[in-house]
Amino acid sequence: MVIPNWQKITGLGVYLLPWSDALPFGSNLFVEFPFLQTIAIPALPLIIIERLIPFGGFIIFIGLFAGVVRNPKVPYFIRFNCLQAILLDISLILINYAFQILLKPLGNALIFRTLSSTCLIAMLSVMIFAVSKCLQGEEPDIPGFSEAVRMQL
Repeated sequence: MVIPNWQKITGLGVYLLPWSDALPFGSNLFVEFPFLQTIAIPALPLIIIERLIPFGGFIIFIGLFAGVVRNPKVPYFIRFNCLQAILLDISLILINYAFQILLKPLGNALIFRTLSSTCLIAMLSVMIFAVSKCLQGEEPDIPGFSEAVRMQL
């Protein structure tokens, strides 16, 4: 089945949600290598919305889940990518909380900076993979996440 271009673009656009939540993990990298700040540009509109509207991130999250994932009128390709992006976002939120509880008391220790930077690089790799697969009109098969998405849809 051929996926229309508008579905491909919409499918990759939903991955801006987890990308916007991954960017804070790179704060140490952005200080060391300022040119890396350019990778944040695609997520700027979403970050602005999340910061201007009270509970903006939560509203976007609920809107995508209720309005897209649970709507059978929305094409499967978009629903699949949307739910996968939501699951990636949830995992980033949980990792962030774990960092805040377990590693933040260490201060700006090397282990905290290393793990934080590793999270950003890992999410960048996942985003590049997901975007390339969406542009090809294929479902990005991210181990663990894709199986959970297929079970939910």
